[in-house]
Amino acid sequence: MAKKLGIFVSTDRHLDKIIQICKAAKEKDIEVNIFFSHLGTLLTQDPRFEELVGLANMSLCNVGFESHGLKKPVPGIADKDYATQARHGELIEECDRYLSL
Repeated sequence: MAKKLGIFVSTDRHLDKIIQICKAAKEKDIEVNIFFSHLGTLLTQDPRFEELVGLANMSLCNVGFESHGLKKPVPGIADKDYATQARHGELIEECDRYLSL
């Protein structure tokens, strides 16, 4: 059974740590799922955000994204990944471990 790590990001800080965690998880064959909400959606505008592409399955709260005046497209976020908080609930259920930043 594959191991899964969920990361909930509601802050616009810690992008470096998120990238490091995802790289370490990939080395250990741990699948990472990230959900960005509230201020966390602002991280999509950081040039380093693209480093997460291929390291994690990512989705974000569309309401939070739009409330900050952000626009599509975002690298690594497909149209289906602009979601509601229900996606966050699914993340909690599906993952073996869960971090909140």
